[in-house]
Amino acid sequence: MAASGFCFYFLVFLVAFGASLEATNGQLSTEFYKSTCPKALSIVQEGVAAAIKNETRMGASLLRLHFHDCFVNGCDGSVLLDDTANFVGEKTAIPNNNSARGFNVVDDIKAKLEESCPGVVSCADLLAIAARDSTVYLGGPSWKVRLGRRDSTNASKAAADASIPPPTSNLSAIISSFAAQGLSSKDMVALVGAHTIGLARCTSFRDHIYNDTDIDKSFAKSLRQICPKTGNDSVLADLDLKTPFSFDKLYYTNLLKKKGLLHSDQEFFSGGSTDQMVNTFAKNTSLFFKDFRKSIVKMGNIKPLTGSAGQIRINCRRVN
Repeated sequence: MAASGFCFYFLVFLVAFGASLEATNGQLSTEFYKSTCPKALSIVQEGVAAAIKNETRMGASLLRLHFHDCFVNGCDGSVLLDDTANFVGEKTAIPNNNSARGFNVVDDIKAKLEESCPGVVSCADLLAIAARDSTVYLGGPSWKVRLGRRDSTNASKAAADASIPPPTSNLSAIISSFAAQGLSSKDMVALVGAHTIGLARCTSFRDHIYNDTDIDKSFAKSLRQICPKTGNDSVLADLDLKTPFSFDKLYYTNLLKKKGLLHSDQEFFSGGSTDQMVNTFAKNTSLFFKDFRKSIVKMGNIKPLTGSAGQIRINCRRVN
């Protein structure tokens, strides 16, 4: 009896140790918090649901934070850091300034995680889980989130400006930006499907509606009514003009009709190498969901800090 009891507890140890070892070796694990913070996933899920119920737009904002975190020196929670005397953080970088949001929601969720299991769940993992839960809440696909990331102790405005493609980018520049992260053109087209939810500011699409020719004329005319050539910079428009708060394939359908809100959106269907992929996703929701799921898991594994690298930040806004 004693021997069998020993074997049982030894097996439990091996399972927990195996999950930890996976992350230590740079391989994230879906079971990482199973023993150290068993309520972690439910705490994040509840926090995300409450935030989206309060403001539907928040789902897109939380998903976007995960993207903008991973594209700057890997998925390490650096996007959440406030400026310090030692560095200028990423919040005021061009792709994030007056645009990235949801930081208060992250703070609230992190506080609950700290109450349940102090110093265990990283801010980087919180973003990865929240991205999945936001997608699911708004009708999109689910996936098993690989966990075990640790948090960066620095951030870089310059790196964010260099790594995140702006809405004025052409197709070749966007492809290069994704390739620099180890993501293929297929990953890229699947991941930009996240623009099926959310809003963008007038400053992000002004050039497109006044200066580009690859845009539906009536669509451009309607947008000019809310986004003049000067002023109204913060006025918002739907990235997906039909269902901006439903995670579906209509973003791609809009591109086929030359109704992409951003210049960078329409670049994916403008006679280039990605036209066929856009066509395919516009016709097949299940394939879009399948490829989005695979690509966001791949993105979430960009240069994670594991083992003893970095730290588990107690407050996501600052280094311990």
